[in-house]
Amino acid sequence: MNNNVIKNPNFDLASVGVHTKKVHWNLSPASLVESTVLKGQGKLTDSGALSIDTGKFTGRSPKDRYIVKDAITTDNVHWGDINISMSEAHFDKLHGKVLDHINQLDEVYVRDAYACAYTKYSLNIRVVNEFPWQNLFASNMFLRLKESEITDFNHDWLILAAPGCMANPETDGTRQENFAAISFTKKTIIIGGTAYTGEIKKGIFSVLNYLLPMEHNVFPMHCSANVGKNGDTALFFGLSGTGKTTLSTDPHRKLIGDDEHGWSKGNVFNFEGGCYAKTINLSASKEPEIFKAIKFGALVENIVFKDENARNIDFKDSSKTQNTRVSYPINHIDNIMFNSRGDVPENIFFLTCDAFGVLPPVSKLNNDQAMYYFLLGYTAKVAGTEAGINEPQATFSSCFGLPFLPLNPTTYANMLGKKLEESKIKSKKPIKVWLINTGWTGGSYGVGERMELVYTRSMIKAALNGTFDSINFKKDAHFGLSIPTSCPDVPNEVLNPMETWSDKEAYTESATYLKDLFKENFKRYESTVNDAVKMCLAEY
Repeated sequence: MNNNVIKNPNFDLASVGVHTKKVHWNLSPASLVESTVLKGQGKLTDSGALSIDTGKFTGRSPKDRYIVKDAITTDNVHWGDINISMSEAHFDKLHGKVLDHINQLDEVYVRDAYACAYTKYSLNIRVVNEFPWQNLFASNMFLRLKESEITDFNHDWLILAAPGCMANPETDGTRQENFAAISFTKKTIIIGGTAYTGEIKKGIFSVLNYLLPMEHNVFPMHCSANVGKNGDTALFFGLSGTGKTTLSTDPHRKLIGDDEHGWSKGNVFNFEGGCYAKTINLSASKEPEIFKAIKFGALVENIVFKDENARNIDFKDSSKTQNTRVSYPINHIDNIMFNSRGDVPENIFFLTCDAFGVLPPVSKLNNDQAMYYFLLGYTAKVAGTEAGINEPQATFSSCFGLPFLPLNPTTYANMLGKKLEESKIKSKKPIKVWLINTGWTGGSYGVGERMELVYTRSMIKAALNGTFDSINFKKDAHFGLSIPTSCPDVPNEVLNPMETWSDKEAYTESATYLKDLFKENFKRYESTVNDAVKMCLAEY
């Protein structure tokens, strides 16, 4: 395998403290796959994808993610349980420990890439990895440079990802051995004690969620996005498991991206160069584009084989984790936007997986309701997804991405509100906002059934093509949401959640419970919004 394949000849890793003798620069996906397999760190699946295990951590660890509190961040970051502060001294000590670990390795893997498909806001990233498959993930997920661009590349931000480096909580200022820490002064992210690859991409997402609003007045979003044949852009906000990737990957619409975007004055642009999709219960019939994307160059994490010899993935097996994942470069999807950008959106979808089964499967929101539900960021966890969860639990993640928001959530909500109002005043087609329940119908989790994906797709199609413009809407009695009375290819009774419950009293009890949770969780934002937003549920 070649060493120093493609790099800036004027840059030396020693300048950032890395002195490892053998450095693999910007290896091809094929070389990274080969290295992983030869080292016994992964196996090829029957479709050609590389299968690896991330070890102890199969998901992010939000309680172990830190931001350095210094002159840049002290007065700007919204400190608390989400944005946990770390002292400069502790960061410096951990940074040194990570470098010491890296410098004791036989070899490291370096990736030069960038984030933000809009050149005006692009951020150059250099990633140093302990394992080759981590570097494949970085290659898949960040925007890839041309060979000619690499030879004079200089990074804005540095990521050092060393799973084998463990923190000492007693001396390093951490909660436990794993950590992901961001220094805006040093423009460096250090990750240790965990091999979960998502920490790499979400670290840069957090950085952009700070820099873009503060420096460029660009609205960063935890959403997927696609574009229709007429050039209309749609956004899909949602927490993990609500359907962002599934619903935005549409054979009839071009995909911009599946997770992280920016909304500037004139367009929407992808932060990334790939997709990171959940694979639990994935099927070729329901999600054909994602299924086909799992081929050579893709990286599948923590899956189980039906047959070890055949290497065929059992997508239903969650024995390692519910959070089985695949990363792949966006060009593994056939129907994509060539420049990863789209115009200002015409439709916005808030996706929620309501395990209580009481929210309508589709409802149209006015601008006040849009602000309300955006700040709430509601979804629900169900039994089996986490240890100790035996019944549905409501989860509230402001702006549908609270763990990645360094600034006060109202900063992002106000940016959305301003754009909605501007479209109402200036545009011939004001932006439409929809609440989509991809969760349960006919009862709560354990009684009802998950909403049929084919129904959800039909509802989104009706919203996108304007079918709902000529259909009557009626108010939901519990939440005041506007529900369409019909939708092509969807039974009418499915549209009204109460009609799907055989026990109407149980429905009312569950709806009242959830509505009270909404009101209680919104109290934290009441002082930051106008009366119309504050009173969205007051009369219900």
